[in-house]
Amino acid sequence: MEINWLSIIVAALIPLLVGFVWYNPKTFGTAWMKSAGMTEESMKGANMAVIFGSTFVLGLLLAMGIGGLATHDGFVQGALYYVTGGEVPAAGSEAETWWSYYLNNLAADNHTFKHGAFHGFMFGGFFISLPVLAINALFERKSWKYILINAGFWIVCCTLMGGLLAAW
Repeated sequence: MEINWLSIIVAALIPLLVGFVWYNPKTFGTAWMKSAGMTEESMKGANMAVIFGSTFVLGLLLAMGIGGLATHDGFVQGALYYVTGGEVPAAGSEAETWWSYYLNNLAADNHTFKHGAFHGFMFGGFFISLPVLAINALFERKSWKYILINAGFWIVCCTLMGGLLAAW
C-alpha cells in the first residue's frame, strides 16, 4: 500500500485550521477558556512554535491512522499478507481473485469523501476521541461543557481528515 504523503501532510494541518476557528473567542474559545480554568494572562508566554509544531507532528500520526481506517485498503492488504504469508497473491489463486474483486468492485466506493468522513467520525472521533477525552476530563474534574467542546473539536477534525484522506 502506497502512502500519499501530500494528503497526510494536508490532513495534519486540519487540527490547526479547525482549531483556529473552533477555539476563537467568537466561537467556543471563551467558553473553553472558562471551562478549562484558563485566563488571558495564563495564555501569554506560551511557546507557540513548539505548540503548533507538536500539533502538526501529532496530526501526522493521526492522519496516518485515520487514512488506513477511512478506506479499508490497509485492512484488506493486511488480511492478504496474512493469508499469503507475505507473498504477492499467485495468479489465479483465491487470494488474487479476492484482491481483484475488491479493487474492481469495492475499492472505489471506499475512496469517497462521504465514506472517509463517516469512518473518521465514527472511529477517530466518536469511538476514540470522545471516550478518551471524557475519561481524562472526568478524572481532572472538568465540566461536561469542557468535554463537549474538546470532543466536538476532535470529532470535526477526524471527520474532515477521514473525508479528505479517502477522497484524495
